[in-house]
Amino acid sequence: MKPTPRVAPEKFVETMKDEIEQYAKQVMEAVNQAPDGEWIAGSEERVRNLSAEMRRRIFERAVQQRVDAAEAAFPPSTPSDNRKAVGQ
Repeated sequence: MKPTPRVAPEKFVETMKDEIEQYAKQVMEAVNQAPDGEWIAGSEERVRNLSAEMRRRIFERAVQQRVDAAEAAFPPSTPSDNRKAVGQ
């Protein structure tokens, strides 16, 4: 059995750039909105939630790209002669 195709990490990073940039902006905004003297306590939960969501999206996208690469490696199936028998 042939190994499934791999996805180049550089290609994957390129597809995630916009989302990663948005995530970084949201993290900074959470820290900026925290009260003075409470930057960690005032932003930690929001940043943790943003990070969990980003981790999920990154992992889903990585797995999906691997699935897409594997599917692209298989030639399209050809119709079988059984279709004639079923239609008759």
